[in-house]
Amino acid sequence: MYWKYLKYILRHKYYVFIECIKLGLIWRGIVHDLSKLLPSEFIPYARFFYGNYPTWSDMLPGIKSVYFGPTVETVSKDFDKAWLLHQHRNKHHHQFWVLKEDDGGVKVIPIPSKYCKEMVADWRGASIAIKGFDDTLNWYKGNKDRMILHESTRNLVELLLMWGNA
Repeated sequence: MYWKYLKYILRHKYYVFIECIKLGLIWRGIVHDLSKLLPSEFIPYARFFYGNYPTWSDMLPGIKSVYFGPTVETVSKDFDKAWLLHQHRNKHHHQFWVLKEDDGGVKVIPIPSKYCKEMVADWRGASIAIKGFDDTLNWYKGNKDRMILHESTRNLVELLLMWGNA
């Protein structure tokens, strides 16, 4: 499971690096997603995407009291924590730039150009690594309404996506 996940990370990083070079972001391409190699992200991600764990409901009542290994539920909770860590460690995630205020309000901060470009390169790299081709524009169209983006960021994202598919 860990080997499979490491191979995916390296494949993803390779394609993101290629996309970053196209956008003039050599250093961002090199350092992209290095936090995924930290144990706090690597282990939960590998378990979530490549592990095979029982659910609590699948177990016999007597086994529940003596089973101490990971379950689907614990793996999912650990992944959520790792995903939150990853978003807060990496400025190329749009979630990094959304400020949830104590009063319940939300401020949306424009993403600096280099991180916005890296974000689009990340989406393209993920598409190519997973599907074998760049389907980023269709993915964006299906997900854009769920993304909280500053207007200037959204404009740049859409310009980059149109430019990349011209």
